[in-house]
Amino acid sequence: MRPALPLEVMDMFQDFQERFYLNFIEDDRWEYLLNGLQTTLTVTFFAVLIGIAIGFLVAIIRATNERTGKLKLLNAICKIYLTVIRGTPVVVQLLIIYFVIFGSVTIDKTLVAILAFGLNSGAYVAEIIRSGIMSVDNGQFEAGRSLGLGYTQTMIYIILPQALKNVLPALGNEFIVLLKETSVAGYIALEDLTKGGDIIRSRTYDAFMPLIAVAIIYLAMVLIFSKLLSILERRLRSSERR
Repeated sequence: MRPALPLEVMDMFQDFQERFYLNFIEDDRWEYLLNGLQTTLTVTFFAVLIGIAIGFLVAIIRATNERTGKLKLLNAICKIYLTVIRGTPVVVQLLIIYFVIFGSVTIDKTLVAILAFGLNSGAYVAEIIRSGIMSVDNGQFEAGRSLGLGYTQTMIYIILPQALKNVLPALGNEFIVLLKETSVAGYIALEDLTKGGDIIRSRTYDAFMPLIAVAIIYLAMVLIFSKLLSILERRLRSSERR
């Protein structure tokens, strides 16, 4: 016969069951985490789209100015945008957009979070893409011109495809960073994943289980996206050898 478990272990196991039931099962409190996860993924997805759009625009303006000396006014505006966004905390930007810019109007908090994180991500994506464009040898521009392509055509058909291939891993890392940064969305009372865990904590007065659950969910998402990113990097390396 198998020996019985020590009394202390049984008590710990029973205590774990009771706390698990209190935090997640009773009153369907697990739904706070599920709904928060949906909000977090929604904010992250649309913020990434906005960040990529802004990043592409800013990167092309800055790269064009560096290579041709044109677009000086737009380049100056882009520099101000990059300096302000990269020089201030994202949580402060979130609060300014919600309480200052949209303070006098009623607006969906999810939309505010998407705008704030999208604007923040755009500054970092811009520098990533710009570095990719500038890493392409200048001879590629000359080759495009020799084929009769204009500057815009050369950028679209020759430079950007090579630049994107070089910076895709960095863009993937920016997506992972953005996913974790959205955890501060609770500052505007948006019920994201972190806020969901905090709501459970306020109902049960037990901080350990809900916050550990939030941490585990974030860790699982980061591991999944990191794995996908490593697969993408391997495929890029294998395609370069062909």
